[in-house]
Amino acid sequence: MKLSDYAKKLGVTYRTAYTYFSEGQIPGAYQLKTGTIIVPEQHIKPEHNVVYARVSSSENRPNLETQSQRLCEFCNAKGWQVNEVIQECASGLNDSRPKLLKVFKDRKATRIIVEHKDRLTRFGFNFIKTLYPECEFIIVNECTDDKADLMADFVSLVTSFCARLYGLRRTKRQTEKIIESLQQ
Repeated sequence: MKLSDYAKKLGVTYRTAYTYFSEGQIPGAYQLKTGTIIVPEQHIKPEHNVVYARVSSSENRPNLETQSQRLCEFCNAKGWQVNEVIQECASGLNDSRPKLLKVFKDRKATRIIVEHKDRLTRFGFNFIKTLYPECEFIIVNECTDDKADLMADFVSLVTSFCARLYGLRRTKRQTEKIIESLQQ
């Protein structure tokens, strides 16, 4: 198939497909003497772009929609077709987020786009990249200051554990009230 058809099938511009060819990212692709670039059919894996937006609490739920919208606009500006938009309301330290886990299990995604690295995970980002090498992870607002990044991680860690501790205390008080009312 011609490179232009390949670009349409992937949902990218011809220029992007040509860049892929120039960088050797299309296995088996070759150029004829006429200049036409041919891509073998068996080497075509369609792009599947996933926009992932997350907020920590239900109080921030309105931000979830605007976060998703900003990411979709970013993808449109890059010329990427958005195949899935995933929104979750959960802590970044929570490793059992069903929607994100489904993306990892399906392994259809070729690109996952997030606004900040901590929207995907607070810790272990490099583990995720290593375990899912066929996927490209795009962080729109990447932190370039290591000290600020480290401090933000530390603050979020302390905040998360404090919230869990206060949640346990509240649960204990509720349990005590239930026991007290049952005894009466």
